[in-house]
Amino acid sequence: MLLKKNKQFIDPNKVGELKERLIHVNRNVRVTKGGKRLSFTAYVVVGNEKGVVGFGRGKALEVPDAIRKAVEDAKKNLIKVPVIDGTLPHEVIGHYGAGKVLMRPASPGTGVIASAPVRAVLELAGVKDVLTKNLGSTNPHVVVRAVIEGLKDLTTPEEVATLRNIPESEIAKRWRLPGRGPKFLKKAWEEAKRTEDENG
Repeated sequence: MLLKKNKQFIDPNKVGELKERLIHVNRNVRVTKGGKRLSFTAYVVVGNEKGVVGFGRGKALEVPDAIRKAVEDAKKNLIKVPVIDGTLPHEVIGHYGAGKVLMRPASPGTGVIASAPVRAVLELAGVKDVLTKNLGSTNPHVVVRAVIEGLKDLTTPEEVATLRNIPESEIAKRWRLPGRGPKFLKKAWEEAKRTEDENG
């Protein structure tokens, strides 16, 4: 990892329409003197499909209430994801507990090659072409958290240029993505920067 990013609050009201995806619902049973108490924990991902995504968890006695709380929680935990021409800027491995997910940039037309939980996060972030592999736990909650942590570690050519004190134009010449030439990549990079500005 080249650059660790500081946590930055993203106003959900300034990133356009946020779509929601339910990842998983856990049923919890608690045994008390009065009998069994049933509750539900919902895991939800939200995103604008333009480089902003978030993950949340909600717990309640009823499933709809748990989902609503999870959506509210996800909107409080939005992150920016650098997406260049529909793919990730470089390979990254996300870690969370026993979860470990590998994500690689892919050529145009590849699609999102991923399990359902990973696909939900990447598609809502706006990623259209990516190769992924689950290298650890298959627990949906852990897998999604690992993906989010991996996305947080992504760096853009602009950030690398700043870190290494090298002109952005020089970094753009060296940056390579599958199925994309330097000129095409430069145009896609500029488009990605415009999208980031729109997301605040």
